[in-house]
Amino acid sequence: MAMKSRTKYPIQRYEARARVAKALAHPTRLLLLDALSEREMCVCELTELVGADQSTVSKHLAVLKEVGLLIGRKEGSMSYYCVNCKCLDGFFTCIESVLKQNLEAQQAAMGL
Repeated sequence: MAMKSRTKYPIQRYEARARVAKALAHPTRLLLLDALSEREMCVCELTELVGADQSTVSKHLAVLKEVGLLIGRKEGSMSYYCVNCKCLDGFFTCIESVLKQNLEAQQAAMGL
């Protein structure tokens, strides 16, 4: 007799979440998302912002696009990207809250 799953969602949902989390797990990609949450930008602008070569920036953009965080469009030879979801502000606020709590805990542990 097979055991019934005790997870809230099917495992595939957790795997999909992990793919998005993995895409977010790089400082350059977080920088790109932060910049693109302000406005649409071309790859040339993003390359300058990041300070990396175009192929590296394009690979990061492809990772973010693959999981649905970005959408891209072509205009002639130029590629433009923008954020595809409006929930990133909440995500970044949550991360900043965790960082602040961790800092406060470390300061308390040191008696500061």
